[in-house]
Amino acid sequence: MVDNNVVKTLNQFLKGQYMGIHAYEHHIQKLSNPDVKREFQRIQQEHKNHALNVAERIQNLGGTPVDDEGLIGSVQGFFSQFMIPETSVGIMESAIKGEGYYGIRVSEEIVRGNLDHESRQLIEEILDKDREHVHYLQQLLHRMN
Repeated sequence: MVDNNVVKTLNQFLKGQYMGIHAYEHHIQKLSNPDVKREFQRIQQEHKNHALNVAERIQNLGGTPVDDEGLIGSVQGFFSQFMIPETSVGIMESAIKGEGYYGIRVSEEIVRGNLDHESRQLIEEILDKDREHVHYLQQLLHRMN
């Protein structure tokens, strides 16, 4: 049985994961420090794994997962790639803002009250990992300053 509200909410969340994956791609392309680049690649891979987990959950609920960030997300991503700073410090600050605001706060709003227990548990685990990303990036930024 498909719970359309849960599937719709999870698909909105999944679009955000794709936006994050693409944002990290843009950041990675501009990074010259190989150590920082490697850390961004690790975080991006975790977002890819999260997207796979959410897509699988949607399928298990009988729904069809989206496979990209959608038109609005695509347009936002296109324009935001031109606003990425040139320095490693600026790129890290941009990633912290994107992960913290868009990745966590907006996602929390999307999923508020619209999920079954198993889906909520999955999303909470992902958001906890996103919080770890923000904390780690803040520590990395502090070491670079």
